[in-house]
Amino acid sequence: MNNTMTGGEAIIRAAHANGIDLVFGLPGAQMYPLFDALYRMSGDIRTISTRHEQAAAYMAFGAAQSTGRPAAFSVVPGPGVLNTTAALCTAAACNAPVICLTGQIPSPFLGKGRGHLHELSDQPGTLRTLIKGASRIDRPEDAPAKVNDAFRLMLSGRPGPVSVEMCWDTMAQSGPVEIAAPAKADEPPPPNLDAVKQAGDLLGKARNIMIMVGGGARHAVEEVQQLADRLGACVTSFRAGRGIVPETDELGASTVAAHELWPQTEVLIGIGSRLELQYMRWTGMRQLIGEAVAPPKVIRIEIDPGELDRFKGHVSIQADSREGVLALLNALGDTVAPCDLWRERIAAAKQSAARKIQKVQPHISYLQVIRDVLPPDGFFVDEVCQSGFAGYFGFPVYKPYTYITSGFQGTLGFGFQTALGVKAANPGKPVISINGDGGFMYGVQELATAARYGIGVIAIVFNNNAFGNVRRDQQIGFEGRLIGSELTNPDFVNLAESFGVEARRTNSPQGLRPILECALEDDRPMLIEVDVDPDSEVSPWEFILYPPPEA
Repeated sequence: MNNTMTGGEAIIRAAHANGIDLVFGLPGAQMYPLFDALYRMSGDIRTISTRHEQAAAYMAFGAAQSTGRPAAFSVVPGPGVLNTTAALCTAAACNAPVICLTGQIPSPFLGKGRGHLHELSDQPGTLRTLIKGASRIDRPEDAPAKVNDAFRLMLSGRPGPVSVEMCWDTMAQSGPVEIAAPAKADEPPPPNLDAVKQAGDLLGKARNIMIMVGGGARHAVEEVQQLADRLGACVTSFRAGRGIVPETDELGASTVAAHELWPQTEVLIGIGSRLELQYMRWTGMRQLIGEAVAPPKVIRIEIDPGELDRFKGHVSIQADSREGVLALLNALGDTVAPCDLWRERIAAAKQSAARKIQKVQPHISYLQVIRDVLPPDGFFVDEVCQSGFAGYFGFPVYKPYTYITSGFQGTLGFGFQTALGVKAANPGKPVISINGDGGFMYGVQELATAARYGIGVIAIVFNNNAFGNVRRDQQIGFEGRLIGSELTNPDFVNLAESFGVEARRTNSPQGLRPILECALEDDRPMLIEVDVDPDSEVSPWEFILYPPPEA
């Protein structure tokens, strides 16, 4: 049955039919009909209004990354959309299913270049350079099909962000609209059995096997664990795949431990991973400094054929991670016997790595306190800061989806804003956001959002009064000529309290523990400022770019 509704309502009802029950955003002139629909559908959809468009997009990113489900935000076109592009390119880097619902200038002015409010010469074209797809809805009655097309594109193959827009006048017009059933992602291709057999034959001749999991394998936890157990393989991940096989498992290893095993690795299995760690950092960095390392044979299980072309493995299996791993398990039969010596080497590498990373102080000690206090299923949102970098290898992760990063984009300032979205989408679970003082100020205004909606994120701000990496690089590489790297900061405790957010200050890991324990129990927004002497910080980068040989 058709119902008469505005274009704005048609978009929102179509999004709701596709599972959207939470929208982050900022209303504005072009978006009034859509936000009016959100108001009238408040029983079905929560709306969280942010203080900056960028935060709306980052919060949607956090919701998507922590749940694995689509998330939505809505902002005005032109400068509003452009304010979200840092978050959109972060979502693209992390393959997050995020949809942007935006507006457009009135339809009679499209393409005329008259300078209408918020006009861009080609908004969808601009967005397509950043995200998976962007489309325009020309009539209210077209909204369900167009929104479904966007969701199908967003979820098919390698997931990624998309946008839909509607002109100002069209969004206010009414028309007959029939809300369709939710979109379905395209079926992934079945694994090529010849390639699977080749992979099985390769593994049958190997004993020292490493599995690298990325964000594309987070839905295949049981299958990856079965494969690891079957092969006796070390399992590691750089960022998004952390927690698929936890580092508490005898086969789960941090990147530092995995690096120690890299020279003896005979076969690397990449599952839903770009393999950036091994082939841009370990092998690539050694080649740059003249140290040749014979890389292992590579088996790739990857849903995106373009990714398989960008970096070709010895065997490439285009498939969904779960289906590809299951096919490989079936092909192995009794041809592989796990190597006890390799298991012993994995255990030794883990012990060695745990000792070596203790030098990265004070941040390893702070991270150990956070890990001790945060429940296994609690969320940890990192940042582009010294504690965040140390967290790549110094913060054990126990469950997939609980470790949130900005991926290869390394988007400074994403952390606190993203953490708010994580908490909004997971209100019953604790969320800790670690920040540097520089990055935190990118989204400091969202303390108001946390206070208004009671979003109980615990934001830890490590204050070294500097952009720490830049300051260190200028000291080491440019004879100490510091420019733009030292900061003048507010009193973060007083600032948070002025927003109505509880705040504390400490200068030691021992002092952090009781504050953090109370904050987690209260489940209210809190800021914890940690004073850090920048000259006392030990760089984590030797364990990321090019970890040292066995000490």
